[in-house]
Amino acid sequence: MSKTSQIQGPLSELEKAMDVIIDVFHQYSRQEGDRDTLTKKELHLLIEKQLANYLQHVENKATIDEIMKDLDINKNMQISFSEAMLLIIRVTVATHKHLHDVEDQQQQQQQHQHKHHH
Repeated sequence: MSKTSQIQGPLSELEKAMDVIIDVFHQYSRQEGDRDTLTKKELHLLIEKQLANYLQHVENKATIDEIMKDLDINKNMQISFSEAMLLIIRVTVATHKHLHDVEDQQQQQQQHQHKHHH
């Protein structure tokens, strides 16, 4: 039985995506230590398994130590859900920008090709 399914209608696309983010976080947060935060090891696994493709779009590549230090706002060596969301937001924004850059390059190439045909 899912958490709030009693009262709501079918989930929207965005709500499903939010649900997946929460579920994925818990898949990793439950492995060791506190069930609702990520240790460095859990964060590392989550990044390795869940962000391998999209993390490449973030311009300044950071080590796992740097990411951990950056996200751990209250400096307790644990990453809470809201702290982990900061990483997800950063990667999503970078990917959005990357997709636009790719689109722009494709359009430029198409315009370039059209010029040659005339």
